[in-house]
Amino acid sequence: MRTDVAQLTDDDDLTLIPSLGRSIRDAMQPTVATVADLAAANPEGFINGKKSIFPGLRADRLRLFHARAVMLKQTPPKGYLRAPVALRFAPVELFFDIEVDPLRGICYLHGVVERLNGNSDKERFVYFFAPDVSADAERDAFAQAYAYFSQQEGAAIYYYSKYERTQYRKLQLKYPDVCSAEDIERLFDPGRAIDLYGDVVIKATEWPTRDHSIKTLAGHLGFAWRDLHPSGAASVEWFDRWCRERDPAVKQRILDYNEDDCRATRVLLDGIRALPAHQ
Repeated sequence: MRTDVAQLTDDDDLTLIPSLGRSIRDAMQPTVATVADLAAANPEGFINGKKSIFPGLRADRLRLFHARAVMLKQTPPKGYLRAPVALRFAPVELFFDIEVDPLRGICYLHGVVERLNGNSDKERFVYFFAPDVSADAERDAFAQAYAYFSQQEGAAIYYYSKYERTQYRKLQLKYPDVCSAEDIERLFDPGRAIDLYGDVVIKATEWPTRDHSIKTLAGHLGFAWRDLHPSGAASVEWFDRWCRERDPAVKQRILDYNEDDCRATRVLLDGIRALPAHQ
């Protein structure tokens, strides 16, 4: 049985362009049917002021989709910087990811890969794990993680999407004895902590991929997760099993997945630093 992605690829469907959804595709298809068609077209011919001839599609978005179509049709397709980015080199870099069970409302793992002086061969994984679903366990893991970050003055922190910051704000409200709201804002100050997705990937880069998830981009850069079916949802299922069975192998699977997410963030940072500027 053919997968949906395989069929879309065979059809050279416009939704293969990142952020171009079905409604925009349906509006464009009578005029521009495929990615190749869009790449070969002059987008200015479809633009009138700030709007395009396609309902719901602004002129700036059409130009962006055209540039992405051109990139996807290059041989081989290569990513590039759409705008300059400033990613400082720090002696200590921390690549950060958390795991949350949304049904229980508990953040059960804070993971960090530490890299010193840009040496990926000697990086190490540090984690703070809540061994059960109690408030005390969640609080203790959060407190340990916050204390760890507090000791890393001057380190650069990288994470992927605003989820970590949002969850830390929620944890602070639940456990105000651990730290203050101002402490969390200092931790995630943009001068120190960078959301690679919101601050860099979306604003300043282009990739020859169908989407901008960390798994897609790190995979494009050659990184592979150890687990055959890695996902946040799978981690939640494993945590549920851990709580019921206390199987050390299940806990290790949770830790390995989180560590790989952290390492993928490091791979992405290095990949962004290597991107050429758009010519």
